[in-house]
Amino acid sequence: MPGDLTEAKPDGDGARRRSWLGRIASMPNDGIAKTLIVALLVALFGSVLVSGSAILLRPRIEANLEGERQRNLLEIVQRLPGIEQLFDRVEGAAVEAFVVDLATGEIDRSMLPEQLDSRAAAQDPSRSVAIPSDRDIAGIKRRSSHEVVYLLRSSGMLRLIVLPVRGQGYASTLYGYLGLAGDANTVVGLGFYQHGETPGLGGQVDSPEWRARWEGKMVLSPDGKLRIGVAKGAPTAANAPYEVDGLTGATFTSQGVNNLVRFWLGDDGFGPFLNRIRQQ
Repeated sequence: MPGDLTEAKPDGDGARRRSWLGRIASMPNDGIAKTLIVALLVALFGSVLVSGSAILLRPRIEANLEGERQRNLLEIVQRLPGIEQLFDRVEGAAVEAFVVDLATGEIDRSMLPEQLDSRAAAQDPSRSVAIPSDRDIAGIKRRSSHEVVYLLRSSGMLRLIVLPVRGQGYASTLYGYLGLAGDANTVVGLGFYQHGETPGLGGQVDSPEWRARWEGKMVLSPDGKLRIGVAKGAPTAANAPYEVDGLTGATFTSQGVNNLVRFWLGDDGFGPFLNRIRQQ
């Protein structure tokens, strides 16, 4: 009737919302159902918070990885004997990036290095190749059809070749650079800018002492066989020019580094490209 003071009925959505919350609140605090529901709500809130944080921090994380990658590249460049006289040109024209077709070993000048994301390409069947399991010693399954390499020249001579490498370690995929002298046969440096190996064990791939062991090692024997690698135990006198000691207490990481180095220097990696350089 007009003038009756009756309680206003809540709208349908509001009634359902209050009914839903009210039912949860009215449950016994020590009941299993309420405990599970509260735990689920907390987990959902936490996952939203973590996901949001990951999205917000992603640019900073990527920037840090890029900075580490650049530092790793420059560290290898600096190991080249006599580089001090060239270092003022390292960030300029002296170091050039090229895209290499890994199947042929030829430089593909139709592609710009800055436009190639080899990690993304490795996931695209149209821009990558599957590695047969019997040859996939690096454990990468697929690789991009193209990779970016860095060449440093001085007085018209090739002085340094820097190759991106990656492969499975013990607890993670290792990403790094391998530097070779202009003969495409002498190691200048090996360094990793991203990995998740066990600190104090496999994480020693970052240690200056172990990285220094690679300097001066030879890739091929005089008869052209691939010999570079990590020794199982101490290298013998015959293998010393080609092998480094493994990491103490990190057998699986050492073997992973051995495998990824041999893969990328072999026929399924940069082998065809390096053979072209050696022939020239």
